[in-house]
Amino acid sequence: MSELKTDLLVIGAGSGGLSVAAGAAQMGADVILLEGNRMGGDCLNFGCVPSKALIAAGKAAHAQANAAIFGISDVTPKVDYPATMQHVQDVIAQIAPHDSQERFESLGVRVIREHGSFVSPRQVQAGAHLITARRVVIATGSSPLVPPIPGLDSVPYETNETLFEKREQPGHLLIVGGGPIGMEMAQAQRRLGAGVTVIEGAKALGRDDPETAAVLLDALRDEGIEIAEDALASEIRGKPGAIEIETSDGRLLKGTHLLIAAGRKPNVERLNLPAAGIETTKAGIKVDAALKTTNARVYAIGDVAGGLQFTHVAGYHAGIVIRSALFGLPAKAGTTHIPWVTYTAPELAQVGLTEDEAKRAHGEKLELVRFPYAQNDRAIAERKPQGLIKVMVVSGRPVGVSIVGAQAGELIGLWAFAMANRLKMKHVAKMVAPYPTLGELNKRAAGAYFSPKLFDNPKVKKIVGLVQRWIP
Repeated sequence: MSELKTDLLVIGAGSGGLSVAAGAAQMGADVILLEGNRMGGDCLNFGCVPSKALIAAGKAAHAQANAAIFGISDVTPKVDYPATMQHVQDVIAQIAPHDSQERFESLGVRVIREHGSFVSPRQVQAGAHLITARRVVIATGSSPLVPPIPGLDSVPYETNETLFEKREQPGHLLIVGGGPIGMEMAQAQRRLGAGVTVIEGAKALGRDDPETAAVLLDALRDEGIEIAEDALASEIRGKPGAIEIETSDGRLLKGTHLLIAAGRKPNVERLNLPAAGIETTKAGIKVDAALKTTNARVYAIGDVAGGLQFTHVAGYHAGIVIRSALFGLPAKAGTTHIPWVTYTAPELAQVGLTEDEAKRAHGEKLELVRFPYAQNDRAIAERKPQGLIKVMVVSGRPVGVSIVGAQAGELIGLWAFAMANRLKMKHVAKMVAPYPTLGELNKRAAGAYFSPKLFDNPKVKKIVGLVQRWIP
């Protein structure tokens, strides 16, 4: 058993852990990084990267089949599914060097390819190594949650950790779970030629604003995706190529392949957290606003911390921890300015409060602003007029923004910036956006907030009249 000492021990080489390790090492800290699985974690290997690569392939196929509106003949795309999945792996391979062991070792990080397990509040065992660290960062992420549905253990199924390595194209894909992962994969597979049925026990995209989510769900149904809501799976049966899901209300849904996309669970099993005095909740490791666990020397970031489960949140958490652990400065993590996006077509994006949440929080102080894509010239030119921006405003400041439409994920960034810096609607309205761009939608939404205050205000008209009479 070799004994090692370090300033900072990072457990998990996903996006959050890598960000902490790289930043800390380059600022002069002695850093050890543990990873018992693949460098890059879920995002690179099983999540964000492969899913977006598959979505891009589906978009290319959909464009071929829906070109007539531009005066170009529709064609039925010939999908070589194994080649499509190889495209996915090629994309992973191109990005992998950025997350590789070699790169991080070049930055001065000692990388040990073992899982870590606490043996005391300050010591972690990793294979043949016993590591004593001044500070520890747990960044072990999350894994697919497989619900205890009767019969599931007797039929073949995929999760996001296995889907992208398959080369057999589904004939009809059953997806249990109507959240972002389920909907993204539903559309991608449908556009590549599969039949798709989504089974959701409550409401599909239930975390998002209902008005904007409805626009997306209508678009998915128009593409031929069956979405069964309030359909709690009570039994799964069948065999490879012939799978049935029975719901609690008696519906019977049939397909050839099954994908489980019913949520995530924090990766805490291997850590032996009680030995370090670290408490957990159902959502993950218990942390305070500074992301410290119940062991003040140990932080938890990203999915395992039990909050918003997005790659960019893990990266944000990394910055909080570096400020605190390396410099001893006060730092607290917030969530009100964190955006998220469902990368379907149309895209669905959110930052801050939804309309319902804003109404509950602010009551009569809330002002709502809507602006439709159908009044944006670029959206019209590209034949993508479906969608809207909805801004929730309190005392002149946006407290939440919901967007559904083309490139909603790009548009939401401006609002996340505005909310992070406590800017007002007037600051967005002052922006000059190039014409014609979808970015004009943000400015027009801000303008729509001021329009009734300016154009429907008798006092303004009276002042203008007086000024015009006095100006020579």
